[in-house]
Amino acid sequence: VQLQASGGGPVQAGGSLRLSCAASGRTFSSYAIMWFRQAPGKERESVAAIRWSGSYTYYADSVKGRFTISRDNAKNTVYLQMNSLKPEDAAVYYCAARNGPSSKRSYDYDYWGQGTLVTVSS
Repeated sequence: VQLQASGGGPVQAGGSLRLSCAASGRTFSSYAIMWFRQAPGKERESVAAIRWSGSYTYYADSVKGRFTISRDNAKNTVYLQMNSLKPEDAAVYYCAARNGPSSKRSYDYDYWGQGTLVTVSS
């Protein structure tokens, strides 16, 4: 299984970015995808998750109402639309996959993308 995260970059506070996580290597119907982020000096935290089938989604309280996670099954890609970005959203964002329900614990995930950097200027 390979995950390729992309879409990060610099943005001003209040702006938007869309991150992509392209998955390859197997069938993902039973998998959950989580976006994590890690800012310098901070622990990695869960941001948003989606199951590859069904309607389940998860959002951290800090991003509810601003971020939207979605998937395109035909493209094997999960997206994270980030609106109304704040300086505290700046971090390296990682997508991760696990076979089963989503978990907020990073060690529950078997596959990881390489990370994409989001910088937010005030």
